Amino acid sequence: HPASTISTKPQTRTNTKKWTTADTDRAVSWQWPVKGKIISRFNKRKNDAKGINIAGQEGKAVKAATPGKVVYSGNGLISYGNLIIIKHSRSYLSAYAHNRKLLVKEGEMVKIGQKIAELGKTGTEKPYLHFEIRKNGKPVDPLLYLPSS
Repeated sequence: HPASTISTKPQTRTNTKKWTTADTDRAVSWQWPVKGKIISRFNKRKNDAKGINIAGQEGKAVKAATPGKVVYSGNGLISYGNLIIIKHSRSYLSAYAHNRKLLVKEGEMVKIGQKIAELGKTGTEKPYLHFEIRKNGKPVDPLLYLPSS
């Protein structure tokens, strides 16, 4: 787990300071990862509705909803397809699933609005982005955090 490898020794890397901000519990402001029609809403009672699904064209840019550190980039989680998970603070993570192409690697720092993937349909019939926000490990409704569009 990346969080367990944090060292208190000074490092020469330039991203050390950025990592410490990602590890604090600062306020997080969000933006839409992709613009499009919401085709499925959050429902904490349904296993497959831990986030929202946003329809879009294959290849469309998927953007980081807020700055943070990429803690997962791959396709090892069944039913998520090509997945990116970003840690934003001690409390918040965001997940971006079913991408056609992943453009960031684990350990990378990303800025708000940075293109992190291309929208796809890995594990789905139609192209869409499955987007989740987790607070303290629990899925929360992204629509409560994203600006009204």
